[in-house]
Amino acid sequence: MSTAVVVEGPGEHRLAPHTPREPGAGEALVRVHAVGICGSDREVYQGNRPEGYVRYPLTPGHEWSGTVAAVGAGVPAALVGRRVVGEGFRNCQVCDRCHAGETTLCTAGYEETGFTQPGAMAATLTLPARLLHVLPDDADLTAAALLEPAACIAAAALKANALPGERVAVVGTGTLGMFAVQFLRAGSPGELLVVGTRPDRAGLARTFGATGFRTKDQELPGDLDVVIETAGSADAARTAASLLRRGGRLVLTGIPAPGAAGLDPTDLVVRQLEVHTVFGAPPDAWAHTVRVFAAGLLDPLPLVTHELPLDEFPHAIELVGAGDPKVGKVLLRP
Repeated sequence: MSTAVVVEGPGEHRLAPHTPREPGAGEALVRVHAVGICGSDREVYQGNRPEGYVRYPLTPGHEWSGTVAAVGAGVPAALVGRRVVGEGFRNCQVCDRCHAGETTLCTAGYEETGFTQPGAMAATLTLPARLLHVLPDDADLTAAALLEPAACIAAAALKANALPGERVAVVGTGTLGMFAVQFLRAGSPGELLVVGTRPDRAGLARTFGATGFRTKDQELPGDLDVVIETAGSADAARTAASLLRRGGRLVLTGIPAPGAAGLDPTDLVVRQLEVHTVFGAPPDAWAHTVRVFAAGLLDPLPLVTHELPLDEFPHAIELVGAGDPKVGKVLLRP
């Protein structure tokens, strides 16, 4: 019998029998290959997720890959057997933001796979087929399980609009930071600097295309064109802004703790900085991610350090929050 992880409430979970839900009209049933764990899953388990952004009891899992096993009415039968990943935001498709392609800003309210809707920490996942993105037939599904965080960074890269030859930087050296390096490298920058707190990440950053690496206590430039911040702290945001020339472009993707001191508005105005933020990934970012992945320009596998069965969910959560430099991306295999 297959199982699913169910988080009953903060700090409470169980392994429950899992029965696949047959797809209804417009839906697809996916056999889950792998599901990633990130800090937001840890928030769900610990009860730190902001109000309105989680609904218990819940099967978590918003980063996943799998194969379509069945489809409902109105869905092309050709999808069956295809390798896929899927968007998490369950947007309404009819509000003005959805029509503009900004599905993460859907005015109908927040609904997302793995947070308010059943997620992928189970043998199967049933979801609207319109959220699926089809992968090449030979795609590595273990690597593809990381395409959700990659899509969030793709959204940042698209907003940054770095042009070939521009001098760019990434602040943060975690999974998101390493994806940012790869997306920016694909745009042929004149310089690609990575700034972080972990010198041990320098080698990996250079492998992905960085031309330089510095820790934040070293001398840093202040004349770059584009900076993407991925570290999720107010200090990282301020460091990122300080790297820019006047008129430079900053994209923030990390979410600091509530009440964190932010950027200096005087500095933003006087230096005419262009500031963007990202929360989730809209369809264009997902499509961009799948194209880049299919073209071999995005390599998630070196970021995976652990693959565990579903029944080791508590251990996986501990690994994610342990701060061990040897722990990268943790995947569960249903």
